[in-house]
Amino acid sequence: MITVRKSEDRGKTHIDWLDSRHSFSFGEYYDPAHENFGPLRVINEDWIRGGAGFPPHPHRDMEIVTYILGGAIAHKDSTGGGGTIRPGEIQRMSAGAGIVHAEFNASATETCHLLQIWIMPSQRGIAPGYEQKTIDPQAVHNRFARIAASDPGENEVRLVQDAEIWSAKLEAGIEAIHNLAQGRKAWLQVAKGEVTVDGQILKAGDAAAITDLPEIAVRSNEPSEVLLFDLV
Repeated sequence: MITVRKSEDRGKTHIDWLDSRHSFSFGEYYDPAHENFGPLRVINEDWIRGGAGFPPHPHRDMEIVTYILGGAIAHKDSTGGGGTIRPGEIQRMSAGAGIVHAEFNASATETCHLLQIWIMPSQRGIAPGYEQKTIDPQAVHNRFARIAASDPGENEVRLVQDAEIWSAKLEAGIEAIHNLAQGRKAWLQVAKGEVTVDGQILKAGDAAAITDLPEIAVRSNEPSEVLLFDLV
């Protein structure tokens, strides 16, 4: 079963320095039909004005992943973790027992475009942590490659949850396939371009909740970038 979540149906936050779209309830946006999808709690697509960003603020008991689509963001947190995240990289922060962090556009003039992802952890009160990895560009070229998991490989960040994040950057006319184990489900988020899944066209910002399918076939109608969350 595939249930489409259209980009224009997402929640919205717009202030002078931030334009954000919320796939799930977040902040002042509340939709009881879209609270979460399994442990996947937040997917916010943010456009942050140059020179602006999120001042220091606290988090607890959440796996927070940042995936950059354009520009760059600078991160600093109370564990001493920090760095500048750019396209082709993935950052994971485990809030655990408590962490304070800040994120600001690394450019004074260029807009930063990113996906902010929250995954509910399988353990509460863990030691906070920070991790940043470079995604292997060949691994995600015209196919799905894993970039985050509970048992991460060399170019993957660790998640404290039985969840995986897969990425694919597809040329036009390419089909990428992801096999879904029995009892698992997936959330497919189109970051860029346009793809077809099970006869349904998904454009940038659209998503699909996928259950009870052994295989997910994603065909790109134009150059596209997608994320796939493989979840319990």
